[in-house]
Amino acid sequence: MSKPIVAIIGRPNVGKSSFFNRVVGKRISIVENTPGVTRDRIYADTEWAGNAFTLIDTGGIMPTKEDEWQQYIAMQADIAIEVADVVVMMVDGRDGINPNDIYVANILRKSKKPIILAVNKMDNIDPLLLSDFYALGLGEPMPLSSAHGTGVGDVLDAVVSKFTKKVSATTQDNKLNIALVGRPNAGKSSIANRLLGEDRVVVSDVAGTTRDAIDIPLKYNGKEYNIIDTAGIRRKNKVDYESIEGFSVMRSLGAIRRADVVVYVLDASGEITEQDVRVLGYVHEQGKPSVIVYNKWDLVEKDSKTVNRFRAILNESLKFMDYFVVEYVSTLDGTRFGKIMEKVEYVYKNACTRITTGLLNEVIQDALSTQAPPTHNGKRLKINYITQVDVCPPSFAIFVNNPDLVHFSYLRYLENCLRKAKNFEGTPIKIFIRKKSSNKE
Repeated sequence: MSKPIVAIIGRPNVGKSSFFNRVVGKRISIVENTPGVTRDRIYADTEWAGNAFTLIDTGGIMPTKEDEWQQYIAMQADIAIEVADVVVMMVDGRDGINPNDIYVANILRKSKKPIILAVNKMDNIDPLLLSDFYALGLGEPMPLSSAHGTGVGDVLDAVVSKFTKKVSATTQDNKLNIALVGRPNAGKSSIANRLLGEDRVVVSDVAGTTRDAIDIPLKYNGKEYNIIDTAGIRRKNKVDYESIEGFSVMRSLGAIRRADVVVYVLDASGEITEQDVRVLGYVHEQGKPSVIVYNKWDLVEKDSKTVNRFRAILNESLKFMDYFVVEYVSTLDGTRFGKIMEKVEYVYKNACTRITTGLLNEVIQDALSTQAPPTHNGKRLKINYITQVDVCPPSFAIFVNNPDLVHFSYLRYLENCLRKAKNFEGTPIKIFIRKKSSNKE
């Protein structure tokens, strides 16, 4: 059974994102006193009193129609209301009723959804002021302070009491986390929307439209996934790390860390840059299986050697991850789009591969007989045995007489032998060198 969905709705700067972060228990939504910071719907799975549900943070709604961003925000909020089982309308207790609160309340009454009226920022505020909010016609106003946590539990009690379907918080969530990563304007959000089959994420030709890492549930070919659409990552010297963009970049790197698979999006009409290589290096260091997607393939003039030229560029730029998997797509016309999820499943399966200890040691013996370990100062490396210690990424421990004798080039040779024995395309391999627990060498 799918989890109930709870949407947080309100005008700008009433504390929606602070409430979202408080309930989820970590800083997911960007919080800043600037209207329009939250533009897309931001999803997070959470639970209260044993009930699992999905919480959605939305941008602040205003009646302005001329502002393009406000139109996008309103559209995202409308979708959140439509899919929600319960809506929390957030207002600011310090400001009292604002004309924009009335505008939002009118929208919510028309939705016919169960609504909890949450009056935020009620720190040291006269409770009698709550009575003013009855005028919104949304039932009893509930005081809280997202900043300090007071009253949040009462609001959540009211929320879960409205659930018509309940899912236990102990239910295991086995959804694959897929992070969409790349430089600004490479087409990450367009890919997310095409996979989802709807305009879930704001798409614009303006670089930097996506400001946060956005979790979006996806059902594809009968399986459930979690898509993480991330902010475009620019070069370090172009990012102000004290700004919203700086936090967005940090969130994108965090999305890589928690992803099961990374889809790195490149603009096929441009060049692979030093920043692309740097971020892919981070993906490699984090041990994440990945798929490189060249987007905007429709803009490339092609001949019989085009694909080979693009692969040659990747081979030269990504020597540290020569196991890469690449796909060429167009979000505009849908070229080879179905291959993305196929490749995601492929590299994840390879990342989960296990090899029996018996086969591993056969591989090592064949490797030793083909190319003997090097010597150093008259001492020769002796490999005793190998075992697989983990998956995702596949990780191996090699026990030797003296770890100091293991040269990087020979370690790379052993990795290549492992890759020939088993399909690890699309995933890094980690090899740990351990000294055999014996005094004999």
